[in-house]
Amino acid sequence: MAITCEEHLDWILEQVRVLVPERLDLVKDFSALHGSVLAQDVAAAHPLPLWDNSAMDGYAVRSADLAAAGGTHPVELEVLGEVAAGSSLDPDIGPGQCVRIMTGAPLPSTADAVVRVEDTQPADGGGQWATQRVRILAAVEPGKDVRRRGEDKQIGAPVAKTGQLLSAAGLSALAAAGIHEVLVRTAPKVAVLITGSELQPIGAALRRGQIPESNSLLIRGLLAEAGIRQVTMERCADEPQAVRQRLAELGATHDAVISTGGVGPGTHDVMRLVLADEPGVRAVRVAVRPGQPQCTGRLSGGAMVFALPGNPVSAAVSFELFVRPALRAMQGSATVQRPVSTARATVGWRGSKGRLQVLPVVFDPKDATACTPAVHASSISHSVGGFGAAEGYALVGAETGDVAAGDSVDVIRVIP
Repeated sequence: MAITCEEHLDWILEQVRVLVPERLDLVKDFSALHGSVLAQDVAAAHPLPLWDNSAMDGYAVRSADLAAAGGTHPVELEVLGEVAAGSSLDPDIGPGQCVRIMTGAPLPSTADAVVRVEDTQPADGGGQWATQRVRILAAVEPGKDVRRRGEDKQIGAPVAKTGQLLSAAGLSALAAAGIHEVLVRTAPKVAVLITGSELQPIGAALRRGQIPESNSLLIRGLLAEAGIRQVTMERCADEPQAVRQRLAELGATHDAVISTGGVGPGTHDVMRLVLADEPGVRAVRVAVRPGQPQCTGRLSGGAMVFALPGNPVSAAVSFELFVRPALRAMQGSATVQRPVSTARATVGWRGSKGRLQVLPVVFDPKDATACTPAVHASSISHSVGGFGAAEGYALVGAETGDVAAGDSVDVIRVIP
């Protein structure tokens, strides 16, 4: 009897051991940090911004001096000098005075607003900027175009939370907040084991019954897209003792081992036969199409093993539903599954009542809420050509059956 996808994923997540965290430097360890997951909350070490500063290129002024300013009645001010970004100058601005100021420069303590250069005219010659005197063409309120100290984050305010995946933006925010080291769980060490006597290297001459080996590229690419780029790739003959030995060695030196093929009920399905001797691994039929046969669990050597079906789309679907969430869980990620949204089916297709149908789809470039199958619904698992264009998956529930044009379907996007 087949189990549901939810039951299988729940069982997998129960087997996951969260990786030991380590403290890394934002600059020296950037490659490991990008895509890692925070293992503790992080607070701002200083205010953001650090000081009141200008949001525009213009003039730092006392707003009270400009109460009567207008297009036909400009107010003329004396220009004392200039404050550039990074400057430590704090000029004393008196009545009727101002300074040129650049975006990001500290606001002088005696100023309370900034007038954009576009709202001024030099009173002492040509060019855009005044050197001695400037005409202000519009009044400004106190605080106009000023970024206040700490308005983004006060010192001690949370900047990032435990379980957050560190993206480029996240790492930049940490650095801006004065953080130089963080406690994280980096990407798991993953090995990919390729078996299959029919599989030949890409570019090799093919005899009848042989096919190019493409799943290594598929799984390696999916791992890279999941933030895991340092991967051990190995090939192994379809011989039980050889597979058993490689699993023992890889299982002792990696956090996860992924294989494709050899998990069905056939007499030559070597992965299923070998993994039957592993007490922490179970072979199940999952109520999903494609990807029904799954062998998953923990090897005696310590690593999690994911023996996926061999058909490329079945392997990719299995990775998305079961492997990717497990790898995220190993890092302690707060969210292990992609968000699910809805889209409108542009055409109808045959469903798969009684099991979850995971159908590769493309999205309309002019209407992101519309999706079309990338492969024929009756031959999902081996439709490699069409699958190459897929941007996501439609998830059609076991109770739904056929989908009609115009129906709303749940979807996940795998390409932003």
